[in-house]
Amino acid sequence: MKITALTTYLVEPRWLFLKVDTDTGPSGWGEPIVEGRAHTVRAAIDEMADYLVGTDPLRIEDTWQVLTKGGFYRGGPILSSAISGIDQALWDIYGKHVGLPVHQLLGGRVRDRIRTYSWIGGDHPQDVAAQAELRRDQGFTAVKMNASGRLTAHPSARELDEIVERVAAVSEVMGPHGGVAVDFHGRLSVAAARQLSKLLEPLRPMFIEEPVVPELGTTLGSIVANTAIPVATGERLYSRWDFRSVLEAGVSVVQPDLSHAGGISESRRIAAQAETYGAHIAPHCPLGPIAFAACLQLDLATPNFLIQETSLGIHYNVGADLTSYLVDPDAFQLRDGAIPAWEKPGLGVDIDEKAVAHAASRGHRWRSPTWRTDDGAFTEW
Repeated sequence: MKITALTTYLVEPRWLFLKVDTDTGPSGWGEPIVEGRAHTVRAAIDEMADYLVGTDPLRIEDTWQVLTKGGFYRGGPILSSAISGIDQALWDIYGKHVGLPVHQLLGGRVRDRIRTYSWIGGDHPQDVAAQAELRRDQGFTAVKMNASGRLTAHPSARELDEIVERVAAVSEVMGPHGGVAVDFHGRLSVAAARQLSKLLEPLRPMFIEEPVVPELGTTLGSIVANTAIPVATGERLYSRWDFRSVLEAGVSVVQPDLSHAGGISESRRIAAQAETYGAHIAPHCPLGPIAFAACLQLDLATPNFLIQETSLGIHYNVGADLTSYLVDPDAFQLRDGAIPAWEKPGLGVDIDEKAVAHAASRGHRWRSPTWRTDDGAFTEW
């Protein structure tokens, strides 16, 4: 069996799908994407196809090693994301070829269900509370929210109080048995992150996420030491080498994105690495159905898994949602806040190729927002 073609599809709302075809076996699907840089990742895949066409799709680890290390310049979000989608597609092919789900190829499942959390939006306490109620009524037992909107480098006392009020409103809705994760999105200074984490401690959130941008990763140790709240990070880290320093800093939860951090192959190694530090894995996934399915396969086979993010109904999903490109729109059935294990081969989802092709005829040019403070200065989104 040899790879014959790699085809990419730019589909709404902001995704890039990849189909890998073979001469005598099944096709596989992956989701290689950097949000806002889809065209650039697409070009990287086109370059990698020069090596991939004609190779054996079942030699997943050899392919991963060549693609990640065969070029003089390595790593970074673009190359790592291109490789991630290819890796997902090769695991999909392998599973379909032998008639087994990917989690069986990873050693078999260690759990029967995958606890899942959903995003909520809203700028005011009453807005986030209403969003939390909606998610709770949909069956979610945990949600994640942005701590804030635009922030100055040193938030005022009122800005900090408003953040606490928002988190308190959601915590009240979710109740003592529910989970609330608070995403700082790298918007805070180190000092503000330390200050806010202390203010949030009485509300006991599930974790605080990305308190500072990755460039300030050397400061994470001081933030971790300052709070009893578990600290999570990792959506903008791309390899086990990137995760080593944050694990040494003492983070409790690592969040590799399987469409950015080397796919299933590398994310599995990151999970094992985290286990040696007593940390858990909660894969980042505000993306589409292929990336989500890849995450679920890894989650089922990972002992130190904590909880899985889903993009269902996220505010970015304009024009299409998580199930829009699936043959079976009920593929991801939520029961009591979790998705039960399933045994379909490969990644476990069937892509509606007609719907994908139709969406790709329109494409997209999604870009991250550019935020500025009241004085006109750029600030983190």
